[in-house]
Amino acid sequence: MFISTTCKERGNGMNSEKLSTNYMICTNYQKVLRKENGARVPQPMASGPTAFISEKEIAQDNPVDGHPSLLFLEEYSTTGHADNTTKIMGLHPQYLESFLRTQYYILRMDGPLPFEHRHYLAIMAAARHQCSYLVNMHINEFLQVGGDSEWLSGLEYIPQKLKNLNEVNKILAHRPWLITKEHIKKLLKPGENSWSLAELVHAMVLLAHYHALASFIFGSGINPEIDQDTSHGFRAPVVSNFCMCSNTNDSHVEDVISVHSSPGTSDSVSELEALMERMKRLQEENEEEEATQEEMATRFEKEKKESLMVVTGAYEDEWIPTSCISRYVDDPSFGYKDFARRGDDQLPTFRAQDYSWEDHGFSLVNRLYSDIGQLLDEKFRMVRNLTYNTMAIHEDVDTTTLRRAIWNYVHCMFGIRYDDYDYGEVNQLLERSLKVYIKTVTCYPERTTKRMYDSYWRQFKHSEKIHVNLLLMEARMQAELLYALRAITHYMT
Repeated sequence: MFISTTCKERGNGMNSEKLSTNYMICTNYQKVLRKENGARVPQPMASGPTAFISEKEIAQDNPVDGHPSLLFLEEYSTTGHADNTTKIMGLHPQYLESFLRTQYYILRMDGPLPFEHRHYLAIMAAARHQCSYLVNMHINEFLQVGGDSEWLSGLEYIPQKLKNLNEVNKILAHRPWLITKEHIKKLLKPGENSWSLAELVHAMVLLAHYHALASFIFGSGINPEIDQDTSHGFRAPVVSNFCMCSNTNDSHVEDVISVHSSPGTSDSVSELEALMERMKRLQEENEEEEATQEEMATRFEKEKKESLMVVTGAYEDEWIPTSCISRYVDDPSFGYKDFARRGDDQLPTFRAQDYSWEDHGFSLVNRLYSDIGQLLDEKFRMVRNLTYNTMAIHEDVDTTTLRRAIWNYVHCMFGIRYDDYDYGEVNQLLERSLKVYIKTVTCYPERTTKRMYDSYWRQFKHSEKIHVNLLLMEARMQAELLYALRAITHYMT
């Protein structure tokens, strides 16, 4: 069931109208509504950069505000200030600089696409996940660079050339393994609305960037900016448009999680110690002997099929985007479907050894869109190698196996396999609640809730959990790019 509140339309030269915003309401709360014959009251303005972490806890760890070594914020920030996303990413300043430099390049520097097209593509990408935070941000940016306000009335008002990207946008956002050279051929077909290869690569990078950034924003519970539309005194929650009552839609997820992790400090500590012991044992086993290629292939197929059993929530109602955002969404019912669906063995596994970022994607994207390959590569390497050698209260810990398991699990859900990786490590290192969280943030980010965020790694610092979100974001972006760039390569050959 859905009920409505309102959101105010923004835009230059556009009629100021109030549009219905739909919220998914759980069955229990429906009964309350029927009894009281009322409507859901929007959430009051939230304080702080995130709804998942208190301002006090952020302040203890966050070096962004006023830190002298972070002068790059002024140089590379696209908003002119440290926005909420930047403040949370700022828990990891080294990564933040790489992220901002890359984002600044694809939005602000010379490139194949006009500036207004770049921001409109950001809107289209963010809208696939109903990310009002990014949609509102880039509506403002679009108007500031001189974009036609009529385009903000919806996809039917934009040039045909941009409309032609709708199919690729939805496929990349939800099922990137379906993109083929035929999609590329159609976009590059000579004519009035054709794309050049350079333009298309720039567009692919933008779309993948904002699909992935939406995952980070929902996964981190980022609050709307104070200067975003708040004239009515309330904000539609960016975190999730799902019912926020105690018997909410993610209660089924919590039932699944509770089987594997019961609350309590002592249990949390013992889980931490057990994880560290498993990491140590895996490192020792890897030094002693390696599994055969056949064994590793079998373990990948097993993990791929087991990912089907990771339940992200009991969402029986069809999800409908808010009407403020639905105008930017084509085919809203199209969403993520498990790569390894039951009884479906037709989709071939993407073998990273046949087409990898390092050996193939990097050189292609750098050739067609100068320098972006280098920036992306630095960002991917930064997040994968980022470590403080700590785990919760423990120091001098090698977290390599854990970071690799998280990255490769994301790629596994997208059907990408590394021949030299033992996927048995994923099951040993990633607890059930963490798998639920990873799959939700990566594949259905708009469904992420604070309860999911709180349910895993309860002894870890918030900065460590934000590090997980950075890994998920970058692993997702690279997976999308690998499929897109492989399709372009197939077209070119």
